[in-house]
Amino acid sequence: MSRAALLILADGRFPAGGHAHSGGAEAAVKAGRITGAASLEEFCRGRLHTAGLVAGALAAAAVLGCTVAELDAAADARTPSPALRNVARRLGRQLLRAARATWPTAELDALAAEFPKGAHQPVVLGTVAAAAGLSAEDAAYCAAYESVSGSATAVVRLLSLDPFEATGVLARLAPEVDRTVDRAVEAARAAAAGGGTDALPAASAPLLEIGAEWHAAWAVRLFAS
Repeated sequence: MSRAALLILADGRFPAGGHAHSGGAEAAVKAGRITGAASLEEFCRGRLHTAGLVAGALAAAAVLGCTVAELDAAADARTPSPALRNVARRLGRQLLRAARATWPTAELDALAAEFPKGAHQPVVLGTVAAAAGLSAEDAAYCAAYESVSGSATAVVRLLSLDPFEATGVLARLAPEVDRTVDRAVEAARAAAAGGGTDALPAASAPLLEIGAEWHAAWAVRLFAS
């Protein structure tokens, strides 16, 4: 297992396309639900315990050997919004493209052939983590941290928020990221031990789903989602 590989995969500069997405923050800013650091923290906390938990469990389950096709179907079932499903597959396709150049393996080539339009990003993330020699915990950490860091970075641009304040939000959420990862990996282990995808969490965030559909219809926007 390589900690350096974990740093590469979790680095916001890894060319996986995440910089173009706000994780629903742009719609939340427009709706007045994010106005500063305090409301950003609450928004990120909500994302972490819903989308972050689900993504972390899917990624960990992929590392533990659950079938990619079943995990992708489970991700679809946990994503009611067509706009968010499209975003997840687009991000999965971009992540896989970057990963195949970074950690070329037969497993990643097979995933690209099986899902030419892209699998859900957390499922790809777990497959990539395994190819990079990382653990289920590592994959879950990448997914959980990404679920909040992307939104925090986006709000710096959307509201001209002080970057120090945005980083402070992420630091305060760190213990909750740890607990979310523990829950995600526990569920993934149950799924891999025979519980199947029904053992994975299905936490919902209706405002994120509604906001994604609203955001997708905008003629002008800063972020793709």
